[in-house]
Amino acid sequence: MMHTAVGWHVELEFEEDEERTRAAALVRLPDGNEVRSHGYASRHHSDSNQPGVGEEIAGARALNDLAMQLLSKAHDEIDGASGRISHPLTH
Repeated sequence: MMHTAVGWHVELEFEEDEERTRAAALVRLPDGNEVRSHGYASRHHSDSNQPGVGEEIAGARALNDLAMQLLSKAHDEIDGASGRISHPLTH
């Protein structure tokens, strides 16, 4: 049996101001589709300014949303190929 190596490249970009960090995530799939998501983090005014922490939180939220979209896409494809309704993929 031959195995083909497949790779996905995920891009994350961040925009920050004094109180909020926004992350945008993008994955390009081998079939040509792109899946995009966003995540946000807000800094409380009493917290110290730690841009890396905001990026980690916003990035994690964007990646979590990206993962959920990919699970939903896979679920729809399984249903489409099988002709029946299956249980949603959640983990």
